[in-house]
Amino acid sequence: MQNVDYDDSTFETFFANPPAGLELDALDRTRIPRHISCIMDGNGRWATSRGLGRGEGHKAGIVSLREIITACVRLGVEVLSAYAFSTENWKRPKQEVNLLMHLFAQTFVDELPLLKRENVRVVFLGDISALPKRTREVFEYGLKETSEHTGMVLALAVNYGARAELARAARLLAEDVAAGRLDPSRIDEAAVAGKLYTAGLPDPELIIRTSGELRLSNYLLWQAAYSEFYITRTYWPDFNRWELLDAVLSFQGRDRRFGGIHEKEA
Repeated sequence: MQNVDYDDSTFETFFANPPAGLELDALDRTRIPRHISCIMDGNGRWATSRGLGRGEGHKAGIVSLREIITACVRLGVEVLSAYAFSTENWKRPKQEVNLLMHLFAQTFVDELPLLKRENVRVVFLGDISALPKRTREVFEYGLKETSEHTGMVLALAVNYGARAELARAARLLAEDVAAGRLDPSRIDEAAVAGKLYTAGLPDPELIIRTSGELRLSNYLLWQAAYSEFYITRTYWPDFNRWELLDAVLSFQGRDRRFGGIHEKEA
């Protein structure tokens, strides 16, 4: 991981000198999304466009994730979630999957000091028990080492698929009913949410997808019911703090009614 200059920065220094056209003064720091989620897409295409192997794109994507983690901490975001590896990604070439698993483990080791310094608590969305032994052990160590942290939650979706998550929630509820711990008539939205990987976390208010794709890709289907979406053609390795601010500014300009209407429209 490259050494960058924002480990000990404040909001003012981290977001100093914004590019032309970005109105930082328009940012309302009292209305920052509680939960921002990123579908980190385009690593492979970023690498191919530069004549590089796909692995180099994944490495560059990790650098971008580090910047976005730091940016979200500076903004006061409560939860940052990121789609790192889906249940469908196992279909990719074995060499690429093996590289990703190695990068996950090595990056977690490298970045743990930063996560500790920033008071970030790590959780995982998905079934990490199916990961290779080395990767799984590093992740479990990271969970333990950050479990007492009280700052931003970093929720990494690894071996995650939303349909599998919903099937798992239904199975867990059925087990509770069969064991007599739960009356079927008590199964409501809260009961389902309590069995999801995101239990205890707020739903994402803002979902960012890079590389211009217009789909959820089996990600947070339940949790995204009222999320605002921000789509950018930028590939993930080029997504930085300024793109993130642009997404937040876009979010702050949305009219969020959650199916209702404002009084002036009644």
